[in-house]
Amino acid sequence: MSESLDLFKQYVAQTSEHPIGLEIERAEGPFLHTSDGKRFVDFISGIAVSSLGHRHPSVISAIREQLDRHLHVMVYGEFVQKAQWELARELVELLPDTLEQVYFVNSGTEANEGALKLAKKATGRSKLLAFHNSYHGDTHGSLSVTGRNVYRDPYLPLLPDVYFLDFNSTQSLSHIDSETAAVIMEPIQGEGGVIPADSQWLHQLRQRCNETGTLLIFDEIQSGFGRTGDMFAFQDYGVVPDILCLAKAMGGGMPIGAFVSSKAIFQHFKYDPPLNHVTTFGGHPVSAAAALANLRVLQQGNYLANARIIEKYTRSILQGNGIVEIRGRGAMLGLELVSRELTQAVVEDCFEQGILLGWTLHSNTLVRLAPPLIINQNLLVQTLETIKNSIQKMLKLLAK
Repeated sequence: MSESLDLFKQYVAQTSEHPIGLEIERAEGPFLHTSDGKRFVDFISGIAVSSLGHRHPSVISAIREQLDRHLHVMVYGEFVQKAQWELARELVELLPDTLEQVYFVNSGTEANEGALKLAKKATGRSKLLAFHNSYHGDTHGSLSVTGRNVYRDPYLPLLPDVYFLDFNSTQSLSHIDSETAAVIMEPIQGEGGVIPADSQWLHQLRQRCNETGTLLIFDEIQSGFGRTGDMFAFQDYGVVPDILCLAKAMGGGMPIGAFVSSKAIFQHFKYDPPLNHVTTFGGHPVSAAAALANLRVLQQGNYLANARIIEKYTRSILQGNGIVEIRGRGAMLGLELVSRELTQAVVEDCFEQGILLGWTLHSNTLVRLAPPLIINQNLLVQTLETIKNSIQKMLKLLAK
């Protein structure tokens, strides 16, 4: 064990007994470089964060420019800060008319927390509906609407009046009624197995919410900002939420999140009492400047098309024994293998070959693939071929 790893384990609170433990010296583009001279292809983009790769020049330049202006000056919403309003303006210009104002926070779970509070305040209702196998974050409110008991059970009781429906089930929609404040969902379930919503069902869900006066919240924290081949996944479905939650790839590597809604809905945060939802660091000017640069680069390049190219190559190359299916859209994909043992062996073997993949014990037959949208074709194909070869190699070893 290196001295740095030992100090890391001693002083930094841990979330598992066996962290990956890579000592990162620097990161650039699609690569992570470690202190011992190794290079890794980051094929999960820091868990769907670094969609433009690490340290994109435009993002770095925006950060430096903002550093020379100011850092934090006041809690959210009180001072006029150019980085904030420019980002909000350019973001809503990409969205439908009903998504016209932005509330900035620091992370995805905070975006979901704010959206849930806003829905309850705007409707005067308390009932919340979510879906089995969903994941919305680890703070109490977000955890309350997360549909996986492995995360929820250690912290019970959570928020009351929360109920879970079956994803892609038309029959479940009858549970949405005039007492429901909001339905929260991921258009593509991430942690639950990279499962896309059925388009017809999603339109039915939107209609049922309209009929009952229920607000529809889309958690696009993983799927947003180009990862699925559209700027936001809801655009491909043609279904507009009442509240849109964003984070992860939003900041180009800097911490920022947001929830977006209409002016009419946001009015409810202004009274009974005033300042009834506030954040100290939400929309930090450096993060906002980075996010604005990130958004502009995404619009100027071929990155959305690249996401679809990534899916095309992945589906064409990753075929054969050991592979059950590939789910998802664009560069938000899940590779399901035949067993936990094979999945673990492949992830560990690829790691030894310098490829970082996504896998957890909670999704034990799924390899999550989320390469950066800047990855070039040669590196993409080379990485996918290595994964394919690893699957076949590990199948033979496990069969002995």
